[in-house]
Amino acid sequence: MALAGAGLMATPMSAAGFLQALRAEGLTVVEVGDWRNHNRNSKGAWGPVNGVMIHHTVTKGTAATVEICRKGYASLPGPLCHGVIAKDGTVYLVGYGRANHAGLGDDDVLQAVINETALPADNEANTDGNRHFYGFECENLGDGDDPWPAAQLEAIERAAAAVCRYHGWNERSVIGHLEWQPGKVDPRGFTMASMRARVADRLDGKIPTNSTHEEDPMAGYSKDEIGDAVLYRDNIAAPEFAPDVKKNPKWSLSSYIRSIYNAVITIRDELRALRKAVDALAKKES
Repeated sequence: MALAGAGLMATPMSAAGFLQALRAEGLTVVEVGDWRNHNRNSKGAWGPVNGVMIHHTVTKGTAATVEICRKGYASLPGPLCHGVIAKDGTVYLVGYGRANHAGLGDDDVLQAVINETALPADNEANTDGNRHFYGFECENLGDGDDPWPAAQLEAIERAAAAVCRYHGWNERSVIGHLEWQPGKVDPRGFTMASMRARVADRLDGKIPTNSTHEEDPMAGYSKDEIGDAVLYRDNIAAPEFAPDVKKNPKWSLSSYIRSIYNAVITIRDELRALRKAVDALAKKES
């Protein structure tokens, strides 16, 4: 289908402009190698650009993640995005220009991004997304259990807002890979609706520059991980009496439970011994 709403299409900003926009949004940015000239432009056009796409990497460890996103694989050469957003919120720039991140997606989704309207379901893969989207890969295993730290979520928000602010787009120009290409699930662990809401707040000036966006501290953590953090925090043998907790400020709930259990066992054993002594005295008197 022919794409309407061309007024929201844009020429990609320069590499220098991209770097400046990210830093102006308060991000910590690391330039990796010759990122400004590392691209896949020989395989097709980059631009006009219409939006920002968010991914998760299915990797662990920032150094390895950055290297993979920069170099790619034998079957999919890098760069695999423009910026890698690490767990601590640092943005690593690994390429600029056409990048192998979006792949083929739905032309109706692209039209909605151009029009900045609600996204339809992605049910086709007929349009070159690498041409039309800036891409950020975010360090995460993508298994639904790997947490998304508050610093990382804020960096995603800031990075997306930086690009939108430069081009005059609103939050509807920010989409996830799962909203573009059928069968994709990334990013997994937070919703794109919640991320777009954050971007909208930032663009509307509701979040002061360089402030921390308040985040649910438990967001992104599984019940098992929360249980482990609560019950197995210190791995130190529990003292016998609760007042001794002052000697170990990190004394965990499991320590209290162990202390109570040990006290109950001690009381039980003492009661048994006392019963035996009473029974023995009763027999002597009889």
